[in-house]
Amino acid sequence: MSSKRDEKVSPLSSDYMEAQTMKKQNKSRRRVGLTRRLIAFGVIALIILGSITSVLISQHQTLQKREEDKKQLHTKIAKLDQKEKQLKDEIAKLNDEEYIKKIARRDYFLSENGEIIFNIKKGDKSSN
Repeated sequence: MSSKRDEKVSPLSSDYMEAQTMKKQNKSRRRVGLTRRLIAFGVIALIILGSITSVLISQHQTLQKREEDKKQLHTKIAKLDQKEKQLKDEIAKLNDEEYIKKIARRDYFLSENGEIIFNIKKGDKSSN
């Protein structure tokens, strides 16, 4: 019943009604503009956040790789220090004449005058 009535009633055109309609349209446009700006800002923020996260992950992986390399190099340095100590000990021993004689007898079967060298294999059970 009210629909017939609405058809018969024509809207009045007044400055107040036009102003109210313009306010509603402006408010609607502002809301749409605000929504668009917020969405654009959110997308930009997500892009920036994603790139920062990517950089941090990349740097973390690089740092872990460097730490592993550092550990390996420290291990290698420790082994080389030990090898250096052994070589210095060997140099000190090689400066000792008695040690050189002992090696010459053992490895090259050299003997002093009147000395006889018998080469006996260790672990040979047939001689028992």
